[in-house]
Amino acid sequence: MNIREELLRDKIHLKERALKISAYASSSPEYFKELMQCFLSNEYRLAQRAAWSVSWSAKNNPALIKPYIKDIVAQLSRNDVHDAVIRNSVRILQQIQIPKSLHGEVMNNCFDFIASPLTPVAVKAFSLTTLFNLSKFYPEIKNELKLLIEERSPHETAAFKSRAKHILKALNAKLN
Repeated sequence: MNIREELLRDKIHLKERALKISAYASSSPEYFKELMQCFLSNEYRLAQRAAWSVSWSAKNNPALIKPYIKDIVAQLSRNDVHDAVIRNSVRILQQIQIPKSLHGEVMNNCFDFIASPLTPVAVKAFSLTTLFNLSKFYPEIKNELKLLIEERSPHETAAFKSRAKHILKALNAKLN
């Protein structure tokens, strides 16, 4: 399978195709590398469509994503990519162990995502979980995360409030 061609084949990218590409890419590090090259591409549509498959591959086979974590973190600060690239990057980061050398960059980006009214809600929700996970290593961010959640909640969607409620409960249990 030529992953690039499969990603761009149809006018609409369907879940079935994304799952098929993910399964194929997950079958070998060489195929996964090809998928990651599409995900990291400067081609807007190609990267957007690869994002979904990368996310599923990372969820089903976290070892495949390990060599690319630095690249995924680098995607967070890009403003020239589709929201799907950022959303799936943060989704992956909430599910994996992030190398310590990248903690600061991830925390900065996630705090910025939550604070911005322009950030899509899914990115904010995944950022909340990522920051909560990192708060286990950096207890000093718990109060900042709690304050940001309380500040943003009145202006956010039900999805944000639901995730925030669970995280606040866990944070309050750990702060007391």
